[in-house]
Parts: sequence; structure tokens; C-alpha cells
Amino acid sequence: MADEAPILNAVVRAGTGKGAARQARRDGFVPGIVYGGEQAPLPINVKFSELIRMLKRGRFLSTLFDLKIDGEGETRVICRGVQRDAVLDLPTHVDLMRLRTNSQVDLFIPLKFTNEELAPGLKRGGVLTVVRNEIELNVTAGEIPDAIEVDLTGMEVGDVVTISKISLPAGSKSAITGRDFVIANISAPSGLRSSDQDEDMEEAEGPELAEPATES
Repeated sequence: MADEAPILNAVVRAGTGKGAARQARRDGFVPGIVYGGEQAPLPINVKFSELIRMLKRGRFLSTLFDLKIDGEGETRVICRGVQRDAVLDLPTHVDLMRLRTNSQVDLFIPLKFTNEELAPGLKRGGVLTVVRNEIELNVTAGEIPDAIEVDLTGMEVGDVVTISKISLPAGSKSAITGRDFVIANISAPSGLRSSDQDEDMEEAEGPELAEPATES
């Protein structure tokens, strides 16, 4: 289970309101608020350069962070919103929510494909086509898996792996409900597909008929 999270540094913001927020931006910070966890909301400032760097990594809204506030210790949080400038598209405010170990959150978890050597379809030249490298799960904040294993043992050419065929950790469930979406499949090699298509075309066209002889 993943129990370490990237650290997001912040300082307590003195004052609230538009004036204090504008001053924070002039000083190279992005104003924000930390709320939830049965505690009072706390106004903070995050360094603009640090926030930009983390936003560029991607998945900012579905990553857990250890928020390190000067004089306040560390708090596990998840971002619930980033406001941006309408023209420059730069962050102007960030909303962070405190989490308890039993809080339920939606996160993208990477997939790990295993036992390829035990898949007969791959041994025969089949190709593993990965549709999703990660899936969005509803997980408990204190029990976040590092990865979800996709066991390929016994898979043949034409077999498909869907979300319902994956064993999820206890307390986790797909954040996408109502459909059994595809994770991966084993397809035939391109040469074999071309051969099969040629045979199908020949069967559809039927045998060639000799042209009738013409009278001399």
C-alpha cells in the first residue's frame, strides 16, 4: 500500500479577502484554503513555482499530498479545485480538503500486467494491446494500493480483460459504474489477421469459374 505522498509546502496566510489574496500573488504565492476534517478552514499561501511544477506533472486533482505548513505540521490533503486566470490560464487559487485515514477518495491507480509467460495466446505470437494503463478507483485514503495487478495467466488470442475480471483490493471499487469497460486484450499477429482476411474474402467470392469457350 502507498503510504507516502508528495509534499506540498505552504505557509499560513495573514488576512483574508481579495486584498490579502492580491498581495500573496504579488509576492509570488498562490492563495488557497484548507478545509474539512472537522477543523476550521485555514487560509494558506503556496509558492507559485512549486504549484506550477506539480500541476505540470498531471493528475493534480487526484493525487494525495502531505501538506506541510510552517508551524502547523503535516496534513494529508487532496485538491478539490484550482481556479485559473481566464486569460493567462495560470493558477490564482487552490482549494485543499483534509483527509482522515478512513476517508473515501477517487484516485487513478496504475495497472501492472503480470505472468505474460503463462499466457498461451502470447506464446503463439499474439499481441497484448493495453487499452488502459491506469484505472480510477474509489479507495480508502489509508489503504491506497501502489498498483493493481492484471494476471494474464491462461489468456488466449481473442481474450479480453475487463474491469470485472480484475481482483480489486478490499475497500476499493471502480469509480466508473454501470459498464464493464475493457482494460486490455490479446489480438492475433498482423500476419495471421491478414491471412484470415484473405481466406474470408476468398470464401465470400466463391471459387473462380472458367470462362466459357468461344466458338470459332
